[in-house]
Amino acid sequence: MATVIKDATVITMDAATGSTPVTRSVRIEDGVITHVDRTVEVREGDHVIDGTDRLVAPGFVNAHTHSWEYLYKGRYDNLPLELWMLLSYPILGLEPLSPELVGLRSRLFAMESLKNGVTTLVDDVLETPTQDHAQLAAVFDAYEQVGIRANVSGHVINRPFVDTLPFVADMLPPDLVADVRTQPLLTADEYLDYSRAAIDTHHGRAGGRLRYMLAPSGPQRCTDDLLAGATDLGLDRGLEIHVHVLETRVQAVTGHELYGTTLVEHLAAIGALSPNTTFAHGIWVTDADVELIADRGVSVSHNPISNLKLGSGLAPWRRYHDAGVTLGLGSDGCSSSDSPRLHEVMKTAALLHKVGGPDFSTWSTAAEALSAATVGGARTAMLHDRAGSVEVGKRADLNVYDLGTLAFTPRSRLDNQLVYSENGSSLVYVLVDGEVVVDHGRLTRVDEEAAIAELRELMPKIAEWQDALDTRNDVFVPAFTDMHRRCAEMPVGVERWTGQEPSRSPVRVR
Repeated sequence: MATVIKDATVITMDAATGSTPVTRSVRIEDGVITHVDRTVEVREGDHVIDGTDRLVAPGFVNAHTHSWEYLYKGRYDNLPLELWMLLSYPILGLEPLSPELVGLRSRLFAMESLKNGVTTLVDDVLETPTQDHAQLAAVFDAYEQVGIRANVSGHVINRPFVDTLPFVADMLPPDLVADVRTQPLLTADEYLDYSRAAIDTHHGRAGGRLRYMLAPSGPQRCTDDLLAGATDLGLDRGLEIHVHVLETRVQAVTGHELYGTTLVEHLAAIGALSPNTTFAHGIWVTDADVELIADRGVSVSHNPISNLKLGSGLAPWRRYHDAGVTLGLGSDGCSSSDSPRLHEVMKTAALLHKVGGPDFSTWSTAAEALSAATVGGARTAMLHDRAGSVEVGKRADLNVYDLGTLAFTPRSRLDNQLVYSENGSSLVYVLVDGEVVVDHGRLTRVDEEAAIAELRELMPKIAEWQDALDTRNDVFVPAFTDMHRRCAEMPVGVERWTGQEPSRSPVRVR
């Protein structure tokens, strides 16, 4: 049975009409959009959705997130990334989570995402100390059950954490440094073998809705052979390669300390840049870095709320656009942004980059934010042939809004209102592969209340081990605080904090 959304207002995000609302009908067959036109044929037995007073838009792509942080939602504040990671990424490890808890955590994350119109997740999943196959399977199982589209990673760090940051190894007690350096780490070959097995087992599940993604954590956290090997494997298998790059000033200093270059230049030198590569964050890039990113076809996932909360800085939004770099939008994890809701991210991105200077012709626009949340995000995820726009041949991942709500009253520029006025509360339906997975706020595939109750019962024990981990990692705080302050005073050639004067030249240490 086909579904027809008849006579709706549609924001297609295609090349013809972009973010401009138009009146269209949409026909969906076997999960695929087969017609988008002013009128489409309605056949006997078709399910018809009346589009009167409805706005149809592509489902959002969360182009960078970490579902595994869901258990840390609302836990921390006023910590820069490197100190926050002491708590959210326990350096000394923790007892591995059971696949059952991983599955519950993933279901809840997907449920909250879908209810806010996020139909695709780029989920960079990290488990401590390492991710095993049962934990990875639990994430795939959860997403198959809930009905969301996702790229799911094996995130990997294969350098001792104290060796991924400048100065701290010399600031910490030698026995503590030795303890960190004895934590289990994968070799490049072990990670690539793990990934090949994951591809064979999970890639293409749920009719192609679920895909595996390679995720070397960052150029300072992974060995060169792993970064280059992951790039080769991703290109060979047509996978996204997802890498954290230059999120903070500390990382800009780290590049020069480790390699005598920027981290982007180092990735280029080892053959780890490609059109399949997406940089998460990409804030502390130089102009030369941006040109290199554009030249190699690398995409960037922008995470404005997380970047604000962690004090990481303002990404060069206009510079990326001018260079032709594809941008997606991400929520990042629920420990650094406290929500997977992309409506908030989209509005923040559209507003944040209006304060870069007085030339309002360069300010961020609602159309750019919509593009990054949809078709741009799909491109970063290597899903541009199946998601991100309402056009023939794409999978029917759609959001349907009620235009009779206060968010759209008075009815004006609907594209602007979708970005600046709507928060997801006007959603009537969310479709993935043409299936209604959210109907008037109700998840159709899973029992939301039961899942919440299950986690609520487990939270006292979870909070107990979280508190114990915080206490255990307190020993690192003084050294990491000193390192952060030292890096804040070092010139790196660019300035991404507000109220700061640009550094004159990058530091070169050799």
